[in-house]
Amino acid sequence: MQLVRFLLLQVRNADDPMRPQERRSFARALRVSLEQVDTWDLLQGVAPAKVVQRADVILMGGSGHYSATSQQPWLVRLLPWLAELATGGKPLFASCWGFQALARALGGRVEHRPDQAEVGTLQVKLTPQGKQDPLFGSLPEVFQAQMGHEDAVVELPPGALWLAQTDRNPYQAYRLEGLPVYCTQFHPELNRQELLDRVYSYPEYVHRIAGVSVEEFATRCHDTPESEALLRRFVRWALQGAKCQGA
Repeated sequence: MQLVRFLLLQVRNADDPMRPQERRSFARALRVSLEQVDTWDLLQGVAPAKVVQRADVILMGGSGHYSATSQQPWLVRLLPWLAELATGGKPLFASCWGFQALARALGGRVEHRPDQAEVGTLQVKLTPQGKQDPLFGSLPEVFQAQMGHEDAVVELPPGALWLAQTDRNPYQAYRLEGLPVYCTQFHPELNRQELLDRVYSYPEYVHRIAGVSVEEFATRCHDTPESEALLRRFVRWALQGAKCQGA
């Protein structure tokens, strides 16, 4: 049986301990071996065509130290390529920074919104379109997911279907109509411990956003198996019967 190959596009510094952690988190949530998840560092430029072609599914996650609102040359050069990638027909799932960067690349709007920042295990609510969606429709109307962001999508790109929201941020998930592309502001690849590993590496997020100590913050977090299941469901749906080990 041929195993599904994934390509994780990362935006993390070389010495960021969350760089290998992100790869492990996606592999765990997808229930695949680590060897099935290749990585590419977008800070070094776009992925070569042969690297993209080798993958059955593209993944994007968080960034740690980089904003999707930036005007840095590396990101400005990257955006047209991301738009081509998203509309090229290959299955793609993006969370957090990936959610924001793809929205911007496709003509939506992303802003730095500290007043709308979210971190922790939070409640997410389906929109009417979300309730009818082939992936999100199997979730409860209100479910929980792991969060950690200060930038926010304030306008969805054309052709995006709005799937989920929170009280603080209306746009928590969208998909591209007619394409195998789903994007979430929350992190379906993270469980409780992995979220805590992130905030231990970036404790300023907890102090600035949640206004509590890391120790108190930890007591408010828990696992979110319902949102984690989205990744495996996405692979089954997007590949239309292709075999994914454990999915």
